[in-house]
Amino acid sequence: MSTTEAEPGAESGAVDRERGARGTGAEPVPAGLTGRLKLVLAVLLVAQFMLAVDFSILNVALPAIGDGLGFSLANLQWIATSFALCAAGFTLFFGRIGDLLGRKRIFIGSLALLGAASVLGGLATSPAVLITARVLQGLATAAATPAGLSLLTTSFPEGPLRQKALGMNGALMSAGFTAGAVLGGVLTDLLSWRWAFFINVPVAAAVVAIAPAIIKESRPTERPRLDLPGALAVTLGLLGLVFGLTQAGEFGWGDPRAVLGLIAGVVLLAGFFAVERRAEQPLVPLNVLGRRNIAWGNLAGLLAFVTETSLVYLLTLYLQKTLGFSPLAAGATFGVLGAGTVVGGLLAPRVIARRGTLPTLVTGALVQAGFTAALLFLGEQTGPALALLLPATFLGGVGNMLTIVGFMVTATTGLPDREQGLATGLASMSQQVGITMGTPIMSAVATAATVGATGTAIHHGITVAIAVNAALVLLTAVLAATFLRTGSGK
Repeated sequence: MSTTEAEPGAESGAVDRERGARGTGAEPVPAGLTGRLKLVLAVLLVAQFMLAVDFSILNVALPAIGDGLGFSLANLQWIATSFALCAAGFTLFFGRIGDLLGRKRIFIGSLALLGAASVLGGLATSPAVLITARVLQGLATAAATPAGLSLLTTSFPEGPLRQKALGMNGALMSAGFTAGAVLGGVLTDLLSWRWAFFINVPVAAAVVAIAPAIIKESRPTERPRLDLPGALAVTLGLLGLVFGLTQAGEFGWGDPRAVLGLIAGVVLLAGFFAVERRAEQPLVPLNVLGRRNIAWGNLAGLLAFVTETSLVYLLTLYLQKTLGFSPLAAGATFGVLGAGTVVGGLLAPRVIARRGTLPTLVTGALVQAGFTAALLFLGEQTGPALALLLPATFLGGVGNMLTIVGFMVTATTGLPDREQGLATGLASMSQQVGITMGTPIMSAVATAATVGATGTAIHHGITVAIAVNAALVLLTAVLAATFLRTGSGK
């Protein structure tokens, strides 16, 4: 039995008592999905899918946006970086704000902000306006993601129902990241890059209109006070770390901005832990962070998101630079990977029910590592390459989703409702930082391994980065198997 399975028994009394805080604890636990729970799940999943799409939908459209608005080549990367900085840096902060003000309120308000920011981005006529829109989209994502995940975990009781909900959530989020690449190419080629913004508007409006009537407010009985020094330290530290990584991916590890950003991030995060030791009501109580399921579960989740999202980037380079695919054709190829993540998300709850959370997480990582390693044999001829790439990405996506759902269950199980905002904030932060870190890390690895500008040299750099990617996935399995064994979780 995994750590996550041992903890509920030890803390079931606290969990049961705290469930009353959300107003549903006194109700009988449903044996299956009721009509209302299905509506709640649908609204939350649609919102999370849209948030995931936003991470990748503009990647293919960047050159067209640059030409249309007059971005310089050096500043073009800020379209992605400005979004990523806010989405990753403010996640934990907004997760705690949701505990204070109410997760439903934050969820609905942030989606309204996302819709407004998408209108602004779609109508932008200058680089400054577009970057402003991306910053607002990033802040909205940082607030909506942990709030939506908290609403999911507090709406569904621990056990099969929550596992099923988290499985579907994980599947649609990973599929959303992949779908963003496909959708961005389709919209840019057939309509305009502006529709990559406008497509959010009706979805956000529908969720904002429907959610108030079907989602119940979720807030701990005792509201914690905001640990402002801790919030500032962790937010600025994450901003520094993500900034440094994005600059390293763009300009190399020796770039002064990358070095300064990484140093500032590490120093601020170290200061954050020092602040938390002395805080009366810390943003992240160190006894919670010291639990095995929280600490090692989030590390496994971080690596799972780092590897699969960056693999999409590496394979995009491979398909376009080595095989000569168009952006639209390359994006369409990832539909197979998206299908694999959906299948994995649907399978994960069943595998967890039969085998346990830890075996599911480790098995998923081993499957993903094996099929990522298979991509090392990709050649430069289209037919044989696709014959290997398509099944390998499908099965690798299945494995990745088993790992992600295992991580989500691990990192949110055995905790009372008053700590769900913290747990889901940490899980969301691992997700957002992982998605943000993966591409610049693998880009820097591929760049360092590329010694020339020829197609062969680029292929070599991509192959080296894929090897590093597979090694990180294998490390995920080893760490989980070693440190997430049966125990108290302390």
